Amino acid sequence: MSKKFSRRTFLKLAGSALLVAGAGGVYYKQNELARLATRVTGEARGLIDAAFVRQIVAANNKTARTIMWQSAAAQKEAAVELRVVGTDAITRYAAASEPYSDDGVSNFLQTAKLDSLMPGASYEYRLRDGERAGDWQTLRADDGKTLSALVFPDSQSNDYSGWQELARDAYARNSDADFFINMGDLVDNGEDHTQWDAWFDAVAPLAAKIPVAPVMGNHETYDQNWKVRLPKAYLAHFAVPEAGSEPFHRYYYSFDYGPAHFIVLNTQQDETEAFHPGLLAEQQAWFAEDIAQSKADGNAWNIVLMHKDPLQYGFQSRPERRAEGFSDDGRAWMPLFDAHGIDIVLSAHLHTYRNRGHIRDFQRDASGPLYILTGVAGNVRYPNLWKDHALDAVVAPQPEVDNYMTLRGDAHALEIASYQPNGSVIDTVRVEK
Repeated sequence: MSKKFSRRTFLKLAGSALLVAGAGGVYYKQNELARLATRVTGEARGLIDAAFVRQIVAANNKTARTIMWQSAAAQKEAAVELRVVGTDAITRYAAASEPYSDDGVSNFLQTAKLDSLMPGASYEYRLRDGERAGDWQTLRADDGKTLSALVFPDSQSNDYSGWQELARDAYARNSDADFFINMGDLVDNGEDHTQWDAWFDAVAPLAAKIPVAPVMGNHETYDQNWKVRLPKAYLAHFAVPEAGSEPFHRYYYSFDYGPAHFIVLNTQQDETEAFHPGLLAEQQAWFAEDIAQSKADGNAWNIVLMHKDPLQYGFQSRPERRAEGFSDDGRAWMPLFDAHGIDIVLSAHLHTYRNRGHIRDFQRDASGPLYILTGVAGNVRYPNLWKDHALDAVVAPQPEVDNYMTLRGDAHALEIASYQPNGSVIDTVRVEK
């Protein structure tokens, strides 16, 4: 049985192997001024008070999309206006305006759910509050045939300028991306509002134009004292598709894009057990039903996104854990992935890129799912910490730098590629039907 370590214990064990780039533990705190400047500029142009505008994936992105933004005051007439590019006819969708407070800061979150989209159509949308309206932004409905996604591993940082550069450069190189995924640990501390501001500011050029599919990580569950709490900020900031759960509303979900069905699992059962027990068992029951529905819908691919990694790695030079194997999450989920025909499993958490190839029944097998540990997109590093695993097929060059990935394809083939920040290729892998 694998031995579990708390975050503090893990960092202590890692010792000198842990490198956090930037100014020690001083978190990025500059975003409040930038956010205020953006609002002042917007209001001076007659626009509405709207910060951190983001699209969020819907269950069916051919016909639906969710739009969210934040404001300093309640917006009683908040709405999203939508039109097909090149036309004048406008459809208005009312937005709910809800108060939100955390970390000593209060504001309002607006959420509008767009439906009745035409598959593959190109739209423009703008935010409105009564007589005031914002600029038009682009929105593209899924055509159901192809997909092109950006995949970002853990972006947690103590200075989010590197994350900003990586995310924006990746999007500039892949401006045709349909959506982007962040694989959990979006921020280092889930209660620190300045880190959330920094994260949203970094992805602003992406998030307003293409939807995000977020994955919850363990760092989303930490308070300012590094004690586990419910992931209040994450749950408020991302109105992800419904999964029919009351105690775990927005913890896990699924969505379709192109020919693929994505299952976004939550691996934080240890962190949530004291607050809401039963997360793992509930998800496993839901997973079987969700996959059955995906197959009934005729999706060509079934792809799992999970924060914590299914494999267990030994430490290079520490006696506390030398043995490799499979994590508790791996033993809980991998047999289900085998049984239900999952094609690809993407994970994160360990801040290293590893392509393990195909695994079935806990061993190398070309008939099993493809497993990829996605790497690190923030500035937290674990140099020389992990041993190589016997199932590692490709390991990123050492010492590792941050990386991003792309996922492209159609119903017949998908190609996954991993890149360093300068665009040089770390690894590519292709799966075919």
